[in-house]
Amino acid sequence: MDSQATGASTATFEQYAHPEVLVSTQWVAEHLDDPNVRILESDEDLLLYEVGHIPGALKLDWQTQMQQPVVRDFVDRAGFERLMRERGVANDTTVVLYGDRNNWYATYGFWLFRYYGHDNVKVMDGGRAKWEAEGRPYTREVPSYPETSYTAQDADGSIRAFRDDVMARIEAGDPTLVDVRSPQEYTGELLHAVGYPQEGAQRAGHIKGAQNIPWGTAVSDDGTFKSADELREIYSGKGITSDKSVIAYCRIGERSSHTWFVLKYLLGYPDVRNYDGSWTEWGSLVGVPNATGDQPG
Repeated sequence: MDSQATGASTATFEQYAHPEVLVSTQWVAEHLDDPNVRILESDEDLLLYEVGHIPGALKLDWQTQMQQPVVRDFVDRAGFERLMRERGVANDTTVVLYGDRNNWYATYGFWLFRYYGHDNVKVMDGGRAKWEAEGRPYTREVPSYPETSYTAQDADGSIRAFRDDVMARIEAGDPTLVDVRSPQEYTGELLHAVGYPQEGAQRAGHIKGAQNIPWGTAVSDDGTFKSADELREIYSGKGITSDKSVIAYCRIGERSSHTWFVLKYLLGYPDVRNYDGSWTEWGSLVGVPNATGDQPG
């Protein structure tokens, strides 16, 4: 299969630093009945799974299952273990994630799996959009799987950034921050992302020194990831290179998990972290360095 201008084909996964983290829609179609594979759908639109999903897939709800209901944080280690056991995921299960919005919540789920040490996790390139465009089957049947035993590892702090980490970078004079939100959010034209007023902040703008590279620039029209060469050009053009320690952020950490995935696994940057506190937290802090306009500041 040849490379396509509108995105990466199965063969071109080898161009990425870690091709093992991606699978094609065809691969998923061939493994629907594989007992060693668990397919999980994670969408921004929480009703899509019920409308129809890949046969055998289970829902991974980013609001009620991946996060704690009171403390603003991920599920803790015990909560993640319980989530895996209920979904029939064992420590050696191959987990495949996919979703809407070009997989931004699929990569958010991927980040959570890596955070708790599940290495055998992959993303279906192209997500729901590509599966649908190819006319592949959906079902409304919700499967059930035998409960497993599952033991998570301690949280991997090397892939997550907190506000103090961001401030330390700024004070050191080399922030290397990537703001993956829309240009309108970055410049301060919009205080809240359109459609998400509940996830806003007290101030508009961006973290001082951050470069604006919207997350969607990493994907092609068909929802698949752009080629490695295209991706390198996008990020290196803004000074985001592999020799630097990079922190990505957005509004609540979901879109920036997509950029984190691209930089760390597709391009192989050794030190990339996702700041999931993101602008919802930073834009409400007192006395932190912010900027408005189309320049980092």
